[in-house]
Amino acid sequence: MTNYSLISKEIEALTSDVKNLTANLSNVSALLNMELSDINWVGFYLLCENELILGPFQGKPACVTIPVGKGVCGTAVSTDSVQLVKDVHEFPGHIACDSASNSEIVLPLHDKTGKTVAVLDIDSPSLGRFTEADKEGILLLQPVIEELFNR
Repeated sequence: MTNYSLISKEIEALTSDVKNLTANLSNVSALLNMELSDINWVGFYLLCENELILGPFQGKPACVTIPVGKGVCGTAVSTDSVQLVKDVHEFPGHIACDSASNSEIVLPLHDKTGKTVAVLDIDSPSLGRFTEADKEGILLLQPVIEELFNR
């Protein structure tokens, strides 16, 4: 079982003295790639106007832009809620950036005013990889990652 509390502390330690958002998000995606099992992509999409733009990530090349409201990432933004998808092929309007991905969890991220600024996207080649425990765990990471957008 993934220790999200420990990962949260690792993120804090890794980013505490760094002000550059790109560097921090790059290291967070690398850390998550190292700590999470059975995943094939982890990274960030940054919100720019009404579109998500590919940010730092670990994995195969990915979709560069995703419209808000489209796919799992765009739905996370439009609903401002974690999207836990056990089978992406059953998700209406799923955008297949990597055909090997079968399940996904997406966390919306906010600045200090509460405005959505990005999403953390994690994909797995396994169906049903992400559970309610993962959703609770990823929510533990939310304030630590959101703090990076407010430096």
